[in-house]
Amino acid sequence: MNILVFGRTGQVATELARQSQAVTCLGRDAADLTDPAACAAAIETHDPRAVINAAAWTAVDRAEEHETEASAVNGDAPAAMAQACAARGIPLVHISTDYVFAGSGTDPWVETDPVAPQNAYGRTKLAGEEGVRAAGGPHAILRTSWVVSAHGANFVKTMLRLGAERDRLTIVADQVGGPTPAADIAQACLEIAGQLIADPGKSGTYHFSGGPDVSWADFAREIFAQAGLSPEVADIPTTDFPTPAKRPLNSRLDNGALTATFGIARPDWRAGLKDILADIGASK
Repeated sequence: MNILVFGRTGQVATELARQSQAVTCLGRDAADLTDPAACAAAIETHDPRAVINAAAWTAVDRAEEHETEASAVNGDAPAAMAQACAARGIPLVHISTDYVFAGSGTDPWVETDPVAPQNAYGRTKLAGEEGVRAAGGPHAILRTSWVVSAHGANFVKTMLRLGAERDRLTIVADQVGGPTPAADIAQACLEIAGQLIADPGKSGTYHFSGGPDVSWADFAREIFAQAGLSPEVADIPTTDFPTPAKRPLNSRLDNGALTATFGIARPDWRAGLKDILADIGASK
């Protein structure tokens, strides 16, 4: 099964390449997401059986001042990919985010909840979702949250660095969600792509995040516990850690629809964290 992946060095794309020899990963040199036509042309050139879009503008705060550029990458490019896939009758698996929601309340978000993004990043990702759906081809939009791995920049790696440098850390405790290992997202994307090839009727929007839900502060405590570090973690509210882009307090995602349709269970991020730490240790 030949699968074309947009993205090469990101967390999920790296894991896709590690997990399957059937994927071809395209970096910016081969497919610049600021040029939607180039993305569509790449699909024509490679003639895959499925496409996974694992590339995105993920600099949440920078998107506040660069929304036009972020919209090209997160909105226009996925729409062009979806149109090219629809024309060929092949499925597109597109990774999205919980940031399309308002981030309020305490109940896990379900796929049919109203969307109300609170920042530029969320708006651009919602535009991408809308473009994928509008193309009318077989697709799965996979909303996820709090992606972590041994690669790139993410919360786990930041905590390992700070935990080794400091005796005390203040970490936000009123934002709650599901940390999601990139390896689990990659595995889910490959499974979804294969099932969509066989049954395009499974097309739709789905949620996928690690469990159990946890605050950033408690996530940090588990990272330190597993890594053998012992800094004090002091809980603070989001208001004590202002950022240019508003962050959701509630990033919980209900994974039930994905499990029911594709048989993909919600992963335990604590097991995934153990693998990430082992991977980081092996790379030193």
